Formats: sequence, structure tokens, C-alpha cells
Amino acid sequence: MGVKERILYEDNHLIIVNKLCGELVQGDETGDETLADKVKEYLRVTYHKAGNVYLGIPHRLDRPTSGIVVYAKTEKALVRLNELFRGSSVKKIYWAIVDNLPSQMEGTLIHHMVRDTKQNKSIATSIERAGSKVAKLDYKVVASSKSYHLLEIELHTGRHHQIRAQLAAIGLHIKGDLKYGSPRSNPDGGICLHARLISFVHPVKKEVLTVVADPDLDNLWSAFMEQVRQ
Repeated sequence: MGVKERILYEDNHLIIVNKLCGELVQGDETGDETLADKVKEYLRVTYHKAGNVYLGIPHRLDRPTSGIVVYAKTEKALVRLNELFRGSSVKKIYWAIVDNLPSQMEGTLIHHMVRDTKQNKSIATSIERAGSKVAKLDYKVVASSKSYHLLEIELHTGRHHQIRAQLAAIGLHIKGDLKYGSPRSNPDGGICLHARLISFVHPVKKEVLTVVADPDLDNLWSAFMEQVRQ
């Protein structure tokens, strides 16, 4: 699916895109083509831009995660978006398909997280440790099937692999996430974690902007979507 079909919002200042599993938000050591590259090419062709196309990146999603990515089309927008994302005024809702039910159908998770850079992994514990950072999220179970459950998660902090690590700490494993304890990978190599909703004050227009993205609808996501819509 091309970028044009996945644009969720666009104006002179921002472009918001529904990222697929496996896409890089920005370049890394692999040298693989990124979503940013694709968005720049879309802007170059659509608006007949000559030379380099500016695109600012105020936040990230892990490569195996899908969902909403916000890019800035101007430096002015990027500076203001960076301020928003550093603070606590951006509302971020995720969906995660997990293998077990939590002990309560909804609740708040607070952990102390330490990042292991060698393994590119984070550990969430109940005990504060040297160099740890507090991580907080709210969750609720919104749908279930015979083998899996759909959680809706609101992030209150933005730690490395936060949702993946915090859920693993309470015995929940995101489908396909081998790094955090899932027994099997997904066919597409991604994980069933999706950035579902984002809401913030537009950095230039100063009005609340709320964007929602559907996951790529395979059979399991489709079944859960039907439950949520009922």
C-alpha cells in the first residue's frame, strides 16, 4: 500500500501517516528505505518540489509496531511538536493483542524501567534501580477471542519499548513479539501493537487535532474490530 492511501491528515504544517509493520520511521544502521523516505517522495511528486524535501520527525514507533506517525513539514512545526511530545500534553492510545488476561480487566501499571542497549531491550520491574525511569500506562480489556485479548492502552510516559516491557512484566505477551516472550512470530514479522489514536493541540492552528488509525486488517484484527464496533 502506498503512502497516499495511508495519509490520515495533511495540511501545510503536518502530515500524519498510518505506518505498516516493518517500516522504519527514520533511518538506522540497516540502510533500509524508511517511511520518511516514502513521505518525502510523495511530497516531492505531489507538490512538484525541486531539491531536498524537508521532513521533521518529532516522535518514533518501533519498527515492528504499526499505526500513527506524525511528521512535520516545516521547521516551525517541528520545534513546537518537539515541545509537545517532550511534555505530557499529547494523548496516545495503543491497541495490543495479547495471549493472557490481566488479573483485572482494567487498571494502571507503574514500573521502573532500565534499558539494555546491548540487547536493544528494556526491563520493567517494581523496584527502583540505578538509572531506572518511571513508566506509567493505563489499560483496559476491550475484546476477547478464544486465544487472544485486545487491550486498549493509554501511555502517560514515553519509555523505550514501554508497552512491550510493562505487559511482559505482568505475564502478558504481545502476539508476535519474540523479544518479550511471545512463543511464535507473526507471518509479516511485525507484532500486534498498533498506535490507534493521537490527540494534541495543532502547533500552528492552535486547535485540538485528533487522529484515529485502523490496523492492517488481517483475520484477527478484523474479528476484534467487529467486537469493538458492536
